[in-house]
Amino acid sequence: MAQEEASQSIRTLSGSERRLTSDSAMPTVSSDFEGSSFDTGTMSGIIASTGAPNATASITSTDEPLTRLVGGNPTTAISGNMTATSTAPRPSNTQPCNNYPEFCSRKYSNITEVCAHNSPFTRKNNAGSNQEFGVTQQLNDGVRMVQAQAHFVNGTLYFCHTSCDLLNAGTVEAYLTEVTTWLAAHPFDVITIIFGNFNYNDKDANGAPLVTSKNFVDPVEKSGLKQYIYQPPKTAMTLEDWPTLSELIISGKRVITFIDYNFDTDAVPWLLWEFYNVWETPFSPTGNAFPCTIGRPDGIGDKKARELLYMANHNLNVEISIAGMNLLIPNTVVLNVTNGVNGTGSLGEMTERCTNNWGRPPNFLLVDYYNAGPTNGSVFEVAARANNVAYNRSCCGTESLAAGLVRPAATCLGLVVALAVALMV
Repeated sequence: MAQEEASQSIRTLSGSERRLTSDSAMPTVSSDFEGSSFDTGTMSGIIASTGAPNATASITSTDEPLTRLVGGNPTTAISGNMTATSTAPRPSNTQPCNNYPEFCSRKYSNITEVCAHNSPFTRKNNAGSNQEFGVTQQLNDGVRMVQAQAHFVNGTLYFCHTSCDLLNAGTVEAYLTEVTTWLAAHPFDVITIIFGNFNYNDKDANGAPLVTSKNFVDPVEKSGLKQYIYQPPKTAMTLEDWPTLSELIISGKRVITFIDYNFDTDAVPWLLWEFYNVWETPFSPTGNAFPCTIGRPDGIGDKKARELLYMANHNLNVEISIAGMNLLIPNTVVLNVTNGVNGTGSLGEMTERCTNNWGRPPNFLLVDYYNAGPTNGSVFEVAARANNVAYNRSCCGTESLAAGLVRPAATCLGLVVALAVALMV
């Protein structure tokens, strides 16, 4: 392989009996991975798209095991002269992707994740709150989709619940900056963000929509999130179109973004219209029937729905009146049932029923107070059952659970980033 080819992109690292070596200078952890959390264990994974100049690589035999992040061509291994061979036994992956090694080789569309409904709204003793912990703790605990309602106020987007006078959680930029910081420290995780556009009915002086996808570009870019956002090959993706988690991780594009209304994919192709790609069950119910029928968008048929991602809305509400406003707020009294694994009205019961109805589990389970339930982590146990994996984590609190996960050794990860080895087939 030519040296210039080797410096462009990493496709996959493969082999339990081979390791990479290089005569090029390695990037330092302090300059290239500042803020990241690594332990001193086995090298496990790949970071993509590096500009390391004149990197060369060789393969040497060793008894020291290397774990594999499955991606690129999963049946190809690297031989000593940098040609492909399929004679070596396939190694097993031990690096978690979104908390489970099994997810690395799965399509994004073939995984059930917990979604924090109104993720930024965590104000204590405020009727507009939907979560107890902030977004960093949500992500540490295992949430992989976040959602919230954005309000356009004096030219700036804020996350507010119904009214910024009721609950103002700060600017969208500040929230996304926190998410970006977390992403930088967790290179093997893929997350999804849904932006709710509160002002979708507002018009400017010319009668055009006041707030569209274009208004979200500024906070996304200023927060640093843009570098992580995946732009699909088309704006309306089917289940088969989505890449695997490992492919997203290898590419470095580990964030999927949607907007619910006033999309403009011509101007902002990476901010997808939610309802071209995702349908939802009825939302904001005050009864615990939690139907698995199509709530949004209008007019979608069952045949089309079976080709798309779908979200099970499972947040039970009560209606109250505050300052002349009728509001639906979380029914916290019955969270032990609503967020439970079993029983009438439970998240587990709804997930099983939707799975039976549609022949596959929901992709996203939208919940309030994800940390509440009959047991710690009950909503994540429901997701694990839907994913057919063993729930083996703990939840939920103020300590970073991510610190307990397998992380790559800093020197080995730096080695992989510097080499940028592309397989030849």
